Amino acid sequence: MAWILLALAIATEVLATSALKLSNGLTHLGWTIVVAAGYLTSFTLLARVLKLQLDMGTAYAIWSGAGTAAIALIGAAFMGETLTALKIGGILLIIGGVIVLNLAGGH
Repeated sequence: MAWILLALAIATEVLATSALKLSNGLTHLGWTIVVAAGYLTSFTLLARVLKLQLDMGTAYAIWSGAGTAAIALIGAAFMGETLTALKIGGILLIIGGVIVLNLAGGH
């Protein structure tokens, strides 16, 4: 159950961050509401995950790392941002770090 909630926390954080770009500096009311609701939902789910079973460092690393990687890919695919070899290398390092933290976890 914790892993499903963590996946939902990541998805809502990615949605909120994407909406943050679309909100035009929080001046577009509809997107601003999506930002606020998305972040509130994401943090609530992450807090629930921490209460259930996952180590804080592992859960946060997965949440932030997966969110960062997803946002970089969404920015390149849909928002006209560049995706250089250096950015791809950085994303791979984030993913590798998350894997190492997960393997070193207490569960």
